[in-house]
Amino acid sequence: MPAFRQVGEKQLPNPVLCMAWSPKRDLIALANTTGELLLHRLASFQRVWSLPPSECTGKEITALAWRPDGKILAFSLGDTKQVVLCGVEKAEILHVFPMQHPVTCMHWMEVTEENSALSSFYNSEDESKLFLPKLPTLPKSEEKSDEIMNLLGEVRLNVLVLGGDAGFVELYAYGMYKIATLTGVSGTCRSLSLSSDLKSLSVITEVRSADNNPEICYIQLDTGLLSDCLSEVTRMARKFTHISTLLQYLHLSLTCMCEAWEDILMQMDLRLTKFVQEKNTNTQVQDEFLELLLWGQSSDKLILFDCCLYNIFSSQGLKKLGQSIESSYSSIQKLVISHLQSGSEALLYHLSEVKGMCLWKQKFEPLGLDSAAIEGAITAVGSFSLKANELLQVIDKSMKNFKAFFRWLYVAMLRMCEEHVPPELNKMTQKDIAFVADFLSEHFSEELFDRKGKYFNVERVGQYLKDEDEDLVSPPNTKGNQWLKFLQESTHLKESPLLFPSFPQKSLHFVKRMMESVIEQCLQKPAEVIGKSVKQAVFLPLYTVVTGVCVNVICFLRYRWNDKKAKMHYVLFCMPEVSPSKLYLLRKGTDPNRPNYIYSCLDARFYDDEMLTVVLQGSEEENRRRVLAQLPLASALSCETEFNWQTHLRLDQQSGAIPCQELVLGNQWRELESMKAQFVAVNGIRKVACVLSANLRHIRVFEMDVEDEDDEGADSQNASADQDGLDASMTSQGPGEESVEAEDEGGEQKGAVFQKTEEHLESEEALELS
Repeated sequence: MPAFRQVGEKQLPNPVLCMAWSPKRDLIALANTTGELLLHRLASFQRVWSLPPSECTGKEITALAWRPDGKILAFSLGDTKQVVLCGVEKAEILHVFPMQHPVTCMHWMEVTEENSALSSFYNSEDESKLFLPKLPTLPKSEEKSDEIMNLLGEVRLNVLVLGGDAGFVELYAYGMYKIATLTGVSGTCRSLSLSSDLKSLSVITEVRSADNNPEICYIQLDTGLLSDCLSEVTRMARKFTHISTLLQYLHLSLTCMCEAWEDILMQMDLRLTKFVQEKNTNTQVQDEFLELLLWGQSSDKLILFDCCLYNIFSSQGLKKLGQSIESSYSSIQKLVISHLQSGSEALLYHLSEVKGMCLWKQKFEPLGLDSAAIEGAITAVGSFSLKANELLQVIDKSMKNFKAFFRWLYVAMLRMCEEHVPPELNKMTQKDIAFVADFLSEHFSEELFDRKGKYFNVERVGQYLKDEDEDLVSPPNTKGNQWLKFLQESTHLKESPLLFPSFPQKSLHFVKRMMESVIEQCLQKPAEVIGKSVKQAVFLPLYTVVTGVCVNVICFLRYRWNDKKAKMHYVLFCMPEVSPSKLYLLRKGTDPNRPNYIYSCLDARFYDDEMLTVVLQGSEEENRRRVLAQLPLASALSCETEFNWQTHLRLDQQSGAIPCQELVLGNQWRELESMKAQFVAVNGIRKVACVLSANLRHIRVFEMDVEDEDDEGADSQNASADQDGLDASMTSQGPGEESVEAEDEGGEQKGAVFQKTEEHLESEEALELS
């Protein structure tokens, strides 16, 4: 019977370039050569959804990565140099950000380190909900609005690592906020992996050798600043991710406002412009309308224009036009109040907290937070809030004037066309006449012709929603504003940093883009500072690929292998032109700065025929800890190198010729904290060991073959269990003699010591494929 059970099979219409399984669910993402992204379920390989290529994003998918919670899928596009975050539930593009170089590989990891500072932050991260109202969902896009807020994900830090050509490597916290831009990596990135403790980043690169063949190299980068400041990095990144999400929320809100704005009134502008250009009189439009308002008389051109408008209005209906204007303005007004103002308040809150972080220089200054840049961002958000409030005032005034103006204009058209005027429209109060007069004086001005080549601008709300750099056609009238007059006359308040600039000549879109630019500059400084702190710790040329041989044979074992507690990078690769039947496994500790500990043996006992139990002590002053370890004897006893003992010399005089064999302990060791261990007694049959201290009074008893799950209560005694396994060096001796010796990496003698090494690339780690 076959060992594997097949659960699905399917022929795909297009070749697949990238594949990635979800870390949480039975879903696999596929990217094909057409630029289509597919999501399939394990059951019968059923398709869940497909995301076709888009002109806005791109058509050449180069890499895939899942967020650790499985709710967001990231993919990179080579033709447009962009990275896209896609919601898994509904296949919606939630966030897109550009890159300087095409991305060739990516890795999305979650930080697993714990400390008391982070635990308190996890519990208090939602404190903003106590002070800020919940942001309302956006109309016509409720689902996407909720998805945008889900971009935040879990509070625990996760990092999206992107690599590309020319040594391009960038790190994005929560997949959105760039926390590091790395330089100094040579070649094109083929694979990368950030350790879960943030201590190092391993990268496989392809560089050109002297003979112009691709050379595969392993590079380990020291990211110690991220690890040392993990709590501060998490807090800063979380705040900036909130800010990035709110910026996207404001962008969607403004898009909804543009959709709610009707262009009926702009058509009115065009028709009035045409009327002015065709008339041959020297009188202004304002004068003709005022003459009609006061005396009920009009020129022939105005009569023709009114008859034209009457035909339009009669087809649509006056009631429909009024409702359309009122509905459009009311929708925009609600969006400003409930969305723009709420989002701006939340932005100010989070930026103010970041400003507080800047003031805590001992903690956050090493990360590059710039208080001046944060102040500029707060000022920009304040200006955006002022512009949104200015739009509210314009809408409120326009709604009153438009109702009165179009009601009067419609009645005037009926009279000029000798149509019946309904009694309910024939009544006009003095207040209504004042509204119409104000409307004519403000919207039909000779100054507009001098500035923009137009005689008037009936519709004033739409100019705030245009994404243009030009000044407003009809800026707000600030004459008589007592507050502005007071500020201009005040020497101290005129240039006060406490007051937000209002930019009265600019549109809402312009101020929003300015705000986004200032905040973007604010976000870049920490990425530069953290990136400069990253240094290269290890550079290992692996092999050269002969032209015509596939180089995509390299992968990272990003998850723990063989030892649940070991913090290691694993690289799996082949050298097909050298040894096609072998797989090579390179192991490297995640902490590049961890010292190479040397241990001396205090006591040793045979546990059984295959294992030796030893008590080790650090031989250096800074490392005097005691360790209880199990050493497997199989590899040492199988050493084929023979030791030729010269009997006329003592053993210590020829110890350099004694063959050494490295032994990998894995998780078969533990630190003996708060105990000066000296002696050990073991019983392999009962699977127990007893450790005695140097003062002969302190004893500890251990069960030796207990699973890690059953031994969790003793983990506190092994503070270094998350470090690399001890690699002991034992010698194979000649017959009839016993001797124990250890060597350091340089091969120098260290009498009766055990060495803890950091990396292995040995023949024992090669898997024979035959």
